[in-house]
Amino acid sequence: MADTALVTGASQGLGAAIATALHAAGYRVAITDVDEAAAGALAATLDPAGETAFGAQLDVRDQAAFEAVCDAMIARWGSIELLVNNAVVTVVKPVLEITPDEFDAVLAVNLRGTFVGCQVLGRHFRERGYGRIVNIASLAGQNGGSATGAHYAASKGGVLTLTKVFARDLAPFGITVNAIAPGPLDLPSVRALLSPEKLEAVKQTIPVGTLGDPAFIADLVVKLGSREAGFTTGATWDVNGGLYMR
Repeated sequence: MADTALVTGASQGLGAAIATALHAAGYRVAITDVDEAAAGALAATLDPAGETAFGAQLDVRDQAAFEAVCDAMIARWGSIELLVNNAVVTVVKPVLEITPDEFDAVLAVNLRGTFVGCQVLGRHFRERGYGRIVNIASLAGQNGGSATGAHYAASKGGVLTLTKVFARDLAPFGITVNAIAPGPLDLPSVRALLSPEKLEAVKQTIPVGTLGDPAFIADLVVKLGSREAGFTTGATWDVNGGLYMR
């Protein structure tokens, strides 16, 4: 029986690449997003019959909504083996211009959403004695960000810490929790945030001289989500072209 995966923020961009790669690797995939129509459209593209992919609306800030999606997955497929916390709000704004409400709004999705997902699925995985969680963090959470807002960078730094906390506490139950921290990726969202001139300037700061490939991130998620990945947990996997080395 194929493993099942829940991917948040999966209707487009990196989330769509991750969902597509997991489906290609044999997973049954729940594609979740606040945009239910877009999530359903991607699911229909992956599997028109709806047997191995379905779309669902999910506001990651809402614990009850997370639980409802999990219940739907279990009713359809019997189990869940992998959670990918990818849903994100990315905002570029000078730190002295960010209002407290704007700060809270970004952290609510990026950090609270990751916490809620890890907690809800962590309980399910603990009962089953097996599970994989992959959190999508960011280089900005490691170096403070250079092309993003402070609220985004702070939220991703928090994701890195939550990854360690959940990894430590869930390890005895056969559950691994890892994070991937990408640098700038070749995504429409990145190109929308940065003018061509700014984007070129960013590329020049990257030692390898190019943006990252979302497909590689997706493949790494597949690897970390596999049953063979039982000896890596609490780790942050850097994919940043050499921008941050340690």
